[in-house]
Amino acid sequence: MKSINALRSGRVLSIDAFRGITFVAMIFVNELGGVSDITRWLKHMPADADAMSFPDIVFPAFLFIVGMAIPFSLNARIASGDDAWQLQKHVVYRALGLIVMGVFMVNAEAGFNAAAMPISIHVWSLLFYAAAFLIWGVFRFENPRVTRALRVTGLLLIVALAAVYRGGDGTGWMTPQWWGILGLIGWAYFFCCEFYLLSRGRLWGLLAALVFCVAYYAAAHRGGLESSWHWLFSQEAHAAHSQIVLAGIVCALIFFDAERPDRERRRFIEAALLGVVLVVAGFALRPVFGISKIYATPSWCLYCAAICVATFAFLYALIEIRQRVRWTRLVEPAASNPLVTYLLPFVVEATLELLGLELPAILRQGAAGLVWAALYAALIVWIVSRLNRRGVRLKL
Repeated sequence: MKSINALRSGRVLSIDAFRGITFVAMIFVNELGGVSDITRWLKHMPADADAMSFPDIVFPAFLFIVGMAIPFSLNARIASGDDAWQLQKHVVYRALGLIVMGVFMVNAEAGFNAAAMPISIHVWSLLFYAAAFLIWGVFRFENPRVTRALRVTGLLLIVALAAVYRGGDGTGWMTPQWWGILGLIGWAYFFCCEFYLLSRGRLWGLLAALVFCVAYYAAAHRGGLESSWHWLFSQEAHAAHSQIVLAGIVCALIFFDAERPDRERRRFIEAALLGVVLVVAGFALRPVFGISKIYATPSWCLYCAAICVATFAFLYALIEIRQRVRWTRLVEPAASNPLVTYLLPFVVEATLELLGLELPAILRQGAAGLVWAALYAALIVWIVSRLNRRGVRLKL
């Protein structure tokens, strides 16, 4: 199978830096969720506010970076010898893994009936994270049977946890709810990989897919789609998030596709044009749909994608052109082990709740809360760096 785009092999430091910054920001804003008496621009905006804040941009940055990584990931697998069927298996495996983790995590947050479950929801959550490590952990045993045994053990534990879960009135089971962050990423990843493969990495095809996703959202939002088709994007949310992932793919090709003109000035001009088009489209759609992270409106998606394009262009100039790279060591642990970085705060939270421990009230308000959130983010990254040295990794 022939490669789709001509991309460099190996990791790209500017993309890694963007990923690391995003994960550090994620830890920071999640910790701020429980802090009072701070500016509303450091809190998620209400669904009907027709506005967005700094925390509302963090999840889109996740999606944008997923998009930037897709061309590199798929082309690397093609270069390693994957045929079309093997490529599809890889895409489905990764998407399904993210979706499963997202569904388990969202059901640990809400919808459970604690009285009907044989174990506490906190123990249930910690066992799930242990199962996730057994299934998706990176192991280096000489005997492959040991690794297979661990994978099977993790899978059996996942099945057991699903079996003992009780929701609703105590007779219900787990439900997708809103799929969870990882689940939403998994769906958007799947659809956008398919768009990328169908378009053969051509910019016009990817931009057409982006327009399709906006149109799909609009039609679904206004009830213009039959239910037999509506399942495809699950109440327009997946179509919305796919817009951001597609913008990330386009941005990656603008900056890194060697088959395009090799002039830095042209790359920045094209990136600027992409950002302007996204902003103008978002502005045009705002009177119809407003800006809302909760509703995943097109204006929110397009504005966030434009912000991500501008942010990455700055990082590209700083890292790839000016070679200012020493500072990236600060976020490198999060960039190189993103799943562990994402899950670790949830493990900490479940452990603290299981032990009945709470932060002092002073760390939950005002300036002290801001300082604590920043220190907590730094602490998590430091722990991840220690785990990296010991080979504790998750990979999908």
